[in-house]
Amino acid sequence: QVQLVESGGGLVQPGGSLRLSCAASGFNFRIYKMAWYRQAPGKQRELVASISDTGYLDYADSVQGRFTISRDSAKNTVSLQMNSLKSEDTAVYYCNAVFRIVNYWGQGTQVTVSS
Repeated sequence: QVQLVESGGGLVQPGGSLRLSCAASGFNFRIYKMAWYRQAPGKQRELVASISDTGYLDYADSVQGRFTISRDSAKNTVSLQMNSLKSEDTAVYYCNAVFRIVNYWGQGTQVTVSS
């Protein structure tokens, strides 16, 4: 059974930091491209950051320099370190795994940036 379980969301003040984690199971994690997406109320889901099976990184322009994605293939986890958070980062954050046409999603974790 495939599972992607996100954790680490919550309420944080502007300028603060959060670290999201995604625990993966039920598939060959090492060969999958892993990513974080987010969806704010009334907006489309958007790519935040991705890391390929070989470690290639990609970031949305809006988070470049503030967010860092990483993966641990020994633990089957992918993380997103989020620094200098802004109110516009408020969204539900989703973990994603993709290999060719196979695509898995987590349930999401809420991140709220507010004073």
